[in-house]
Amino acid sequence: MDQYGIIGHPLGHSLSPVLHNWGYAQHGLEARYDAWDTPHEALPAFIARVRAEGIQGVSVTIPHKQAVMPLLDRVSTKARAVGAVNTLLWDRGLLKGTNTDVTGCLIPLQELGRTLRTGLVLGAGGAARAAVAALNELGLDWVGVSNRNRDKADKLALEFGVEAVDWQERYKNPPDVLVNSTPLGMSGSLENENPWPMRSLPSETVVFDLVYNPLKTKLLLLAEQSGCTTISGLEMFLHQGLKQFKLWTGLDLDADAAREVLLARLNQG
Repeated sequence: MDQYGIIGHPLGHSLSPVLHNWGYAQHGLEARYDAWDTPHEALPAFIARVRAEGIQGVSVTIPHKQAVMPLLDRVSTKARAVGAVNTLLWDRGLLKGTNTDVTGCLIPLQELGRTLRTGLVLGAGGAARAAVAALNELGLDWVGVSNRNRDKADKLALEFGVEAVDWQERYKNPPDVLVNSTPLGMSGSLENENPWPMRSLPSETVVFDLVYNPLKTKLLLLAEQSGCTTISGLEMFLHQGLKQFKLWTGLDLDADAAREVLLARLNQG
């Protein structure tokens, strides 16, 4: 049986096993996807295990997306450009790292079929890097990044050729697309937090919150009340996962059916 899984720490209730194990069943594959909670100090030993056991594919999440890179044989051009790896696979006998988070951000925006000229990303972590790369790939006229730690925003902006926006001024020029990559609004202690300080947003703004639990964050509820087009973080999760499945198996999954499976699991609590 082919072995796949996800590494991170802490992993919590990852939806990745739900998506991939459903996908294997859909195609009748002899495969299993597990969750491997892997502290930072255990990462080198885990990569050695991947090599020794011939684990077919691995999803990589916080805090390993950058730390894993020097442990691999190859890193894709896209992952190097983003500065983060979220997917491990075998390529002609070499253990390779790539990044499907950019695809996860890009596809939901492309599916809108709208012309977007300006974009602002809130946050400066790994998810922000993928979001900025996606906005750059869309060819926007202006992309900004804003983070509570201005130094991190400046560094990311310089790396990607975009503009750093002071956190206290992030609301002054609402963009065509606003992407939240911070944990503000995430289920738990941050659920009542909203990264947008104003009581409304221009109705023409597209608001994409990369947080998917809860499905409707404080930011998305505000955006809906303002008449904005909204995109849940589940869409990013879904499309990055579908891309991983394709890379590992060469097979496609039906996006609508996969979304229903994920929504059903989320609704179970």
